Amino acid sequence: MVKNGEDIMKIIMLGAPGAGKGTQAKKIAEKYQIPHISTGDIFRANIKNGTELGKKAKTYMDQGLLVPDELVCDLVVDRLQQEDCKNGYILDGFPRTIPQAESLDAALCEIGASIDYAIDVEVPDENIVSRMGGRRACVGCGATYHLVYAPTKAEGICDSCGAELILRDDDKPETVQKRLDVYHEQTQPLIDFYSQKGVLKEVDGTMDMEDVFTAIIGILGA
Repeated sequence: MVKNGEDIMKIIMLGAPGAGKGTQAKKIAEKYQIPHISTGDIFRANIKNGTELGKKAKTYMDQGLLVPDELVCDLVVDRLQQEDCKNGYILDGFPRTIPQAESLDAALCEIGASIDYAIDVEVPDENIVSRMGGRRACVGCGATYHLVYAPTKAEGICDSCGAELILRDDDKPETVQKRLDVYHEQTQPLIDFYSQKGVLKEVDGTMDMEDVFTAIIGILGA
């Protein structure tokens, strides 16, 4: 439920790449007027603004290294304490691992907060592979289409600039399956972690986008 006063809506979105969790996160953010926060956005903002944390993160990124969990968590918690997060927030793409989840938990605990909902958008791998395999990108302007969900007027030709459409390497079945394997390896423990905390909510992501959103609103209770 959306609660009053101190109790705010703090949400983590879980779901495989291509499950549609980013789309749902944006819709939730819009409906409840809370920020949709991704680690990529946080990194970019801190680096652009030259913050202390941003400088630290940049030293790792410039060397092609992964930013350590502790630093990622510091950046996220710093973001969560900004004014626009006072009524809640949606974290998308963080935490990805158990150490990140534990660091986040400990940091939130220090400021007297905790996650209210971890929403897992469940879609079987084969659905995701076929969804992604239907994506097409324009070689000219970069516009994206889908053979089933967002087709072009003329087959294989971009509506905007008339250039040819391609299937990106990222969307090829073997690449998608590899990403899904990594996701399951990393994220299954997270699903168990939030389940034990009693905040995990699962949603059937194979439904129509609006039906998935309706199911999420039902969970959030408002």
